[in-house]
Amino acid sequence: MTEGEDRTIPPPPGKSGFVLAGLIALGLLAYGGYGHWQRAARAEETRTKQIEFVPKVRTEEAKRLDGPIELTLPGQTEPFATARIYARATGYIAERHVDIGSRVKTGDVLLRIAAPDLDQQLAQAEAQLGQLEAQLLRARAMVDQARANVNLAQVTNSRTSTLAGQGWASKQNADNTQAGVLSQQASLASAEADVKVAQANIKAQQATVGRLKALTGFEIVTAPFDGVITTRNVDVGDLVQADAGSGSPLVSMDRDDVLRISVNVPQNAAVGVQPGIAATIKVPQMPDRSFSGEVERSSVALLASSRTLTTQVDVPNPERTLRPGLFVYVTLAIPRTGGATVAVPAEALVFNQSGTRVAVARADDRVTWADVHVARDKGNVVEVDKGLSGGERLVLSPPADLKEGGRIAPQAPKSDKPMQAAQR
Repeated sequence: MTEGEDRTIPPPPGKSGFVLAGLIALGLLAYGGYGHWQRAARAEETRTKQIEFVPKVRTEEAKRLDGPIELTLPGQTEPFATARIYARATGYIAERHVDIGSRVKTGDVLLRIAAPDLDQQLAQAEAQLGQLEAQLLRARAMVDQARANVNLAQVTNSRTSTLAGQGWASKQNADNTQAGVLSQQASLASAEADVKVAQANIKAQQATVGRLKALTGFEIVTAPFDGVITTRNVDVGDLVQADAGSGSPLVSMDRDDVLRISVNVPQNAAVGVQPGIAATIKVPQMPDRSFSGEVERSSVALLASSRTLTTQVDVPNPERTLRPGLFVYVTLAIPRTGGATVAVPAEALVFNQSGTRVAVARADDRVTWADVHVARDKGNVVEVDKGLSGGERLVLSPPADLKEGGRIAPQAPKSDKPMQAAQR
């Protein structure tokens, strides 16, 4: 500072700055306190809402099932009877009256086999039978002659014995006539034995003729039952051998006015399978049609490998709409053997440490938990045999925090299509 320059002293600071700073600090504190109060209020409100929260849930009625169990199983149609016809006569095919697809009746001629060797054997056997019958007539004539000789010898012996006793004939003549009687009786016995031999020969030859006649009868091949020809392996002129059962049959045929379907019923339903149970048959290629049948027989014993019961269903097929070899679905109406069950939607089940449970909606819109036992699992729907009696409203997909006695807000139920399907 130079000599002549004014020396000025600044005034002391005022209090307004401290007041302003204090006001700002108070404002910040007030704002922070207000924000904290709002957050606390919102937290309390959230807590209160959580405490008083009533979940909206869907419910569905449990259906009591006391009708038959409808079990659908895959199967295959089979002919009621199948015949593979082989040749019983050796010869050539002379006539063929059928082909594959031909419809035949019982006794209709299918084929004719020309077997000249067999025909000649029959003719020879019949001729030999005639010879034996002639020999029988001759043997019987010899018996009559021997019987007459015995009678003559007895009369001569009686006369000679009388004369010898009176002294008019020698004793030697009497002995000779008596020996003649014995000789003629022996000849009679021999002639009678010849008759029996001839009769036995005739019976043996008659059996041979009968056998050959039966074989010649097989020259005409006929249908054993009403049906359709499915295979034909011969044509006119083909040589066929008798009793060639190991080769190909002449023709094969099926009876298809009644079809047979074999299905394997699982163990849980096998106990109720009895003859007379109604069955419905559906063919995938005929979605608009169904066919009716019934169980006719079963194997009684279950297959140890699969624990299934082989069951056969007979299906009338008078119009031949169905064919053997089709893949079909068979629905059996099996009576319940273990009492009624209750159909429950699968999404109503809860599995936890307490077991299998369902939440039952009471009339006061509160929940009661019920323990159940699953008898049959059918996918979207299960059947339970314990814990429910039917008619209860069940909570679908219950919240994890839903407690015993908790309040709920049931929504309007949707269609019961899954439950309706469970009753089929």
